[in-house]
Amino acid sequence: MQHEEPQADRRRLLTAAAGAGLAAFSGAALGQSFPYTPNQRYPDPAIQVLDPSFTRYRIYSSTVEQVASGMRWAEGPVYFPDGGYLLVSDIPNNRIMKYDEKTGAFTVFRANANYANGNTRDRQGRLVTCEHSVTRRVVRTESNGRITVLADSFEGKRLNAPNDVVVKSDDSIWFTDPTFGINGEWEGSRAKPEQATTNVYRIAPDGKVTAVITDLVNPNGLAFSPDEKKLYVVEWKGTPNRSIWSYDVSADGTGVSNKTKFIDAADQGALDGFRVDRDGNLWCGWGSNGALAAEPVEMNGRKVYPLRGRSEDLDGVMVFNPQGRAIGFIRLPERCANLTFGGPKNNRLYMASCHSLYALYVESHGAV
Repeated sequence: MQHEEPQADRRRLLTAAAGAGLAAFSGAALGQSFPYTPNQRYPDPAIQVLDPSFTRYRIYSSTVEQVASGMRWAEGPVYFPDGGYLLVSDIPNNRIMKYDEKTGAFTVFRANANYANGNTRDRQGRLVTCEHSVTRRVVRTESNGRITVLADSFEGKRLNAPNDVVVKSDDSIWFTDPTFGINGEWEGSRAKPEQATTNVYRIAPDGKVTAVITDLVNPNGLAFSPDEKKLYVVEWKGTPNRSIWSYDVSADGTGVSNKTKFIDAADQGALDGFRVDRDGNLWCGWGSNGALAAEPVEMNGRKVYPLRGRSEDLDGVMVFNPQGRAIGFIRLPERCANLTFGGPKNNRLYMASCHSLYALYVESHGAV
């Protein structure tokens, strides 16, 4: 099911252009901008080696940089090598932002973005976006700027809230569909789910939509292994901890089997979006899951239930090897929701983290 929306897209483009001019003048901030001072010494102490094997991916003279700030909840980064720019969703502000590597400009790419969440680039270099609320659909931006709707329903019922998306080498598009975008008013508009389950879907090259995974509670980030023989999917809830499940992809590439728990985030960590590098390592957004301790503590004369784990110790990017072992951690001052590889050599890790966008050069390259 694919159809274009030329007039609606023209309105979006005009609004985005106006927004871009305003953003360039105002610093693009519709949220709090936070100052950040990179570590002066090399190696950067924010890059923590949990296993000696991680040292091959750490560049001794590279440090974490904050390249943009002023968002309310940053998500879904995607890099476009032809233009040398990165797009990142700012969900509560209902816009997609653009970071230009050459100039450092941070401007509005698309306003009124239907609370866009996950973004990716297809094999033809086009933007594919999960519209997280209101429209609740997956769309593609054509080279002429028109919007093509790829999926907005399944078996006659509206999707929940498309979240994250990847494109396989056969041009099929895989996306997760939890309920986050319709659970409240912060990331969109509250609405009642029409789907009985929260699924992972596959859009075939001919447009047919199938549910390939139906037994995960709010699936979130997803990615393929470099050889595309495995699919990894984050389950946000219900295992009981946040986890990444591994599936074997069928020989014809249309389905999955052999569900296996690959990573368990324990009772403190929060998995969200992630990417896989050419060696099969998983670079995962990490932070506190918000769970409270069982008992309150005394704090300024009040009984307060603290978080089970300190955000300051959890916020960043956790790196797991192909066997599921944690080998490295990149510490950030904000929780990292999602990330992507970019830069001219595909070796710059961009990390969308709450209010800001951070970057780090690594001795690793994205698998796609």
